[in-house]
Amino acid sequence: MFRLDADRAVEFCDGLRRRDFLHAGALPLLGLGLQQMFGLKALGAVDNSKSEMNCIFLMLVGGPSQLDTWDMKPNAPIEIRGPYNPIKTNVPGIEISENFPRMAKLADKYAIIRSMYHTAAAVHDTGHQMMQTGRLFQGGMEHPHFGCVLGRLKGPKGDVPPHVLLPRNIGSTGGGLPHGQNAGYLGKMHDPFVLNSDPSDPNFRVPDMLPPEYLSSLRVDRRRNWRELVDKSVSKFETSQDARLLDATFQQAYTVMSSAKAREAFELHREPEAVREKYGNNRFGQSCLLARRLIESGVRFVTVNMFETVFDEITWDIHGSKPFSPISCYRDQVGPMFDMAYSSLLEDLSQRGLLKTTMVVGTGEFGRTPKVNPAGGRDHWPQCWSMLAAGGPWKGGQVIGASDDIGGYPKDTPVTPAMLAATVYQGLGIDLETELPGPQGRPIPLVDRGSEPIKQLWS
Repeated sequence: MFRLDADRAVEFCDGLRRRDFLHAGALPLLGLGLQQMFGLKALGAVDNSKSEMNCIFLMLVGGPSQLDTWDMKPNAPIEIRGPYNPIKTNVPGIEISENFPRMAKLADKYAIIRSMYHTAAAVHDTGHQMMQTGRLFQGGMEHPHFGCVLGRLKGPKGDVPPHVLLPRNIGSTGGGLPHGQNAGYLGKMHDPFVLNSDPSDPNFRVPDMLPPEYLSSLRVDRRRNWRELVDKSVSKFETSQDARLLDATFQQAYTVMSSAKAREAFELHREPEAVREKYGNNRFGQSCLLARRLIESGVRFVTVNMFETVFDEITWDIHGSKPFSPISCYRDQVGPMFDMAYSSLLEDLSQRGLLKTTMVVGTGEFGRTPKVNPAGGRDHWPQCWSMLAAGGPWKGGQVIGASDDIGGYPKDTPVTPAMLAATVYQGLGIDLETELPGPQGRPIPLVDRGSEPIKQLWS
């Protein structure tokens, strides 16, 4: 670890790490390591004026049941249709579960895709990979998250990072595999800024927004001389390849750290209490509110993980027995939590004129088995599920695709994770013929060859 107030650099046995330089993030891009922050402009960023579309990606960790949410089968046998009833929405002919009454009043603002599927293993981790990168990780290659690709190609707007992940990375979901939430082969300089805090906590603050407390004794007028302090303290570091990005962009680091706009984006206490309550006083609700604030402040892409794990926590993962969740949680906890946050987010974005320039994706990593299991729950089922798409150039008030009579398989318009990737990238204004620099400089196509966007979203 290096400290600006130390006479010599101190390095732990594990070498330089993301948060080591400048003592746990004194000069990162709101938490990004310096080697991640510098060079966004130099390494492929494009003209920001040509890219105004943003995205909020809601990762519904655990895998919502299509049959108990947005693709109900009220005429199927009880062991298929489950315990909940459908309700009408404000769009004639579209019905969703009674667990989402506020969503039902906003159906004109979102599309439901009822024919998502993939053919990989029914494992949470692989689903997370495919739904956030468009690809399954194989041969040791980790593909980059959509938001990381956007940051790599278009860079940040102003002082805020291009991609923020809330509230924390996905933790253990049983497979021991990567979850597809970093920059993969693009390199750590394009990883998202991870909040690593619970925005619903009364004492919420962002740990890396300001210099460490031991710097508070330094006079303000000395802060612009930090370059000399860095030269003295980390001369060894600056000879490394990663540190060569420092010379031309050190002043940018200072600007980011001291940016009032960047700090204010995270200050939820500025929101009226009524607004915070409308989103829900829980981790997901406040993360969705924070996502809206970040988009307003210039962040291009915000990923929100609804849950961090599927173990010993009430989630969408309704196997019916511990350490997983009972199906009743859709009525008692998870359903109302999502209904409040998602509906408030769409309403807020719309009222502020942001929905036209902000795509909102809501999806799990797979669906649930059509038949209720002996524990009264449903198990993993990647063969078919439903997802939500709203905002930006996409047309709401429609259902795209259909499942069969038991919600087990797509009946028409099957949609794959690769197609979702193409849809997100096209919505963001990224040319689908783009190639990314892969390992050893080998070009890798942005999306799998032949992957087409979900064209019905634009119709």
